[in-house]
Amino acid sequence: MQDMVEPLREVRDGYFISLNIGTPSQVIQVYLDTGSDLTWVPCGNLTFDCMDCDDYRNNKLYTAFSPSYSSSALRDTCSSRFCINVHNSDNPYDTCIMAGCSLSTILKGKCTWPCPSFAYTYGAGGIVAGALTRDTIRVHGANPNVIREIPNFAFGCVGSTYHEPIGLAGFGGGSLSLPSQLGFLQKGFSHCFLAFKYANNPNISSPLVIGDAAIAPRGDLQFTPMLKCPIYPNYYYTGLEGITVGNAGVTTVPTNLREFDSQGNGGLLIDSGTTYTHLPEPFYSQLLSIIESAISYPRAKEVEARSGFDLCYKVPSSMQWGAPINSSVVKCLLFQSMDDGDGPAGVFGSFQQQNVEVVYDLEKGRVGFQPMDCALSASSKGLLHKG
Repeated sequence: MQDMVEPLREVRDGYFISLNIGTPSQVIQVYLDTGSDLTWVPCGNLTFDCMDCDDYRNNKLYTAFSPSYSSSALRDTCSSRFCINVHNSDNPYDTCIMAGCSLSTILKGKCTWPCPSFAYTYGAGGIVAGALTRDTIRVHGANPNVIREIPNFAFGCVGSTYHEPIGLAGFGGGSLSLPSQLGFLQKGFSHCFLAFKYANNPNISSPLVIGDAAIAPRGDLQFTPMLKCPIYPNYYYTGLEGITVGNAGVTTVPTNLREFDSQGNGGLLIDSGTTYTHLPEPFYSQLLSIIESAISYPRAKEVEARSGFDLCYKVPSSMQWGAPINSSVVKCLLFQSMDDGDGPAGVFGSFQQQNVEVVYDLEKGRVGFQPMDCALSASSKGLLHKG
């Protein structure tokens, strides 16, 4: 498989990739999510329903796929490996039994009934329900003028959700993920997230590179090993060794941020689908105390109460370009406390990955980082458009 390069657009709480699906093609904008496998899109402009969501139908970012308008769309079968995967089944016969096939038909390999509807859950509490669908997806090559068609791509055609109004492109390590289905799981991918000031700016995007070019040696990339979780092997984890604030080193990083317990809990999950970095208690509160003692600006407690962030400061406008003279602007620490429970001990969110090239070298089982002006990099790659 040749390399892919897809543009990423920044929105307020994540990064969008455009999926070109169907015949004729329909362009659906979805979030890039390295913390899950399933790629899914809202299905049916009039019938799609998101429970406990804001007014998503009037959100300009919301787009839905209409399978009835695609001549190449079809329901996946109950015997496919993707159907078995989306249902988390250890028994390859389960899904066809659920679909209504007789055991004799299944054993003869003649059951072609559709994959039963699925429900897929997310760590933050979101749920999506729909039908596993196959259709043609179109991707850009390293040359943006080269378009390749990938037939029979498996994705969720989702009719109802809870807390999830916009679809996701799953970039995890499982067989359902987009890199896996396109043959890149033994290679890797990289991204360089634009700074927050470019949110909702249609004139600039940054490259998502998939394939050999993503993992090629370059610059000052610093690599660290990925940790393999025995319970959640499809997620990308690394170990946090320490955090430095000014000249003070935080040496009390708990061991659960760099290793797993016998139940598979622990590690630092790298997740583009989570906006802010989360750290466990009491380490998080210790970090807040160290930061607070290092900063002398007055606290903006009213902003803290309104925003939910734990440390906000009134910073003189002289340190902020474009602000009125003798005024102040508020700056907040965009970290949050990790909820107690099973799973990762902490999450490395997308906000803290801005202006950093992040390389997922899946071939060697490592992740690399290097600081980078992602807007400048995007401009050099022709991804800045004059509006």
